[in-house]
Amino acid sequence: MRDGALVAFPTETVYGLGGDARDDRAVARIFAAKGRPSFNPLIVHVADLATARIYVTFPPAAERLAAAFWPGPLTLVLPLRPESGLSPLVSAGLPTAAIRVPAHPVAQALLRAFGGPVAAPSANPSGKISPTRADHVLAGLAGRIAAVVDGGACAVGLESTIIGFDPAPTLLRPGGIPAEVIEDFLGQPLLLPQPDATRPNAPGQLDSHYAPAARLSLNATCGQPGTIWIGFGPACIGADLTLSPAADLVEAAANLFHLLREADRRTGPNGHILVAPIPEKGLGRAINDRLRRAAAPRA
Repeated sequence: MRDGALVAFPTETVYGLGGDARDDRAVARIFAAKGRPSFNPLIVHVADLATARIYVTFPPAAERLAAAFWPGPLTLVLPLRPESGLSPLVSAGLPTAAIRVPAHPVAQALLRAFGGPVAAPSANPSGKISPTRADHVLAGLAGRIAAVVDGGACAVGLESTIIGFDPAPTLLRPGGIPAEVIEDFLGQPLLLPQPDATRPNAPGQLDSHYAPAARLSLNATCGQPGTIWIGFGPACIGADLTLSPAADLVEAAANLFHLLREADRRTGPNGHILVAPIPEKGLGRAINDRLRRAAAPRA
């Protein structure tokens, strides 16, 4: 990474594809390896809050959230400091940067050893299913990156929650911390903007994202011949795969991307994957966000 190479590493959410966030060439290599559009900004990972303050400024609400939820699956979109030194490619030319402090011990060790900010989107081809295991990374990026640090399966399994602050705390992407938890902590509801998928101000806002090769249909209450049915909860007797037999949203989030990959493997690119209904609450909100984008029409 110090030489500008790309290294995939585990976080508590998903595996990230890391490069030096200050190095234009390294950041450009991230976009090239993923096939990611350059207008889609990246998340900068740092070891702690003190380091984050070098690159961005914190309004009071952001200070409170960082103190409460970092390290952890929370990304804050904050104004860039003029002297930040971050590559403008990281922020896609915007005056803000998305930044977080991961909780995974391997990510923490890597960030502290590297000693600088690491730009790290999910370590997969753009628009495809996010990786939660090292073999998922290699399946999509082998030959395009220098190394993978294998830290086992990711515990959370969904990308971080993203909060912006223009003009007030705003949910830019649901994720590993339920929006309700953040609202309870702040004592106010989060704003819910309508993102522009042609000009995202945070990662994870493209209409089609996290997609398997097979066709994906949602809210399926039973399986059908020639399909793979992913169930949720005890009512889904006979499901081919199950996000959580006990209807546990934490378990479902951790299993989501791995089971989408497994269903894709079983059914093939011309197949059809069905997913049972997921409650639109807590982590279910983030799970449904990923599933809706995975099922969206593709360009």
